[in-house]
Amino acid sequence: MPIRINLLAEAQELEERRRRDPIKRAIWTGALLVGLLVLYGAYLQTKIFFAKAELKHIQGRSDSLNNEHKVVMENKRKLDDANVKLAKLQELASTRFLTATVLDALQHTVIEEVQLVRLRTEHKYLAVEESKPKTNGTGRVTIGKPAMATEKIVLTLDAKDGSNGDQAVKYKGAITDCTYFQGALGKTNEVKMVNLAQDQLSDGRRIAQFTLECRYPEKSRQ
Repeated sequence: MPIRINLLAEAQELEERRRRDPIKRAIWTGALLVGLLVLYGAYLQTKIFFAKAELKHIQGRSDSLNNEHKVVMENKRKLDDANVKLAKLQELASTRFLTATVLDALQHTVIEEVQLVRLRTEHKYLAVEESKPKTNGTGRVTIGKPAMATEKIVLTLDAKDGSNGDQAVKYKGAITDCTYFQGALGKTNEVKMVNLAQDQLSDGRRIAQFTLECRYPEKSRQ
């Protein structure tokens, strides 16, 4: 029976020991873990990249919506301002002094022997400038006031009475009892006779000239 001698047995044993070396296995394991960490880091970086892109898109959309909101609010402010002005104009149109209405009312106040000679209207407007809110040294705030205009209207009627003044009082009463003047003047502003003078004509007749004053209630408008 032949005898086999392995001359490389010692070298093979050394190689097998090196192959089973724990340090080498640890190195390979560490390298594998490092590789996995690198891959996981790359994965996280990819997610961060897409998250930043999404955040940038959302911020851009948010800025766009904010700009649109500002435009909408500015347009709303202008619309509200226009509506307020329109309401004021409508109020002014519905309450303004109309000479035609006065003339129509005077047609229903005719008194025999009384002749209306002249009609005058005086319009005055007292403007008050806007006052801004103020804060004094103690921190007390004074509320501001908007600009206002106060309207003052006086209607003057010059007439003459051919009955020597007897009908002048009746004419004043007719003006006072007129539905228009009752509504326009209110309860506190009565019709006043501010002048009554008698004259004698060349034919011997005597007439009375008189003046009636109608003060309309003051109206303040912003």
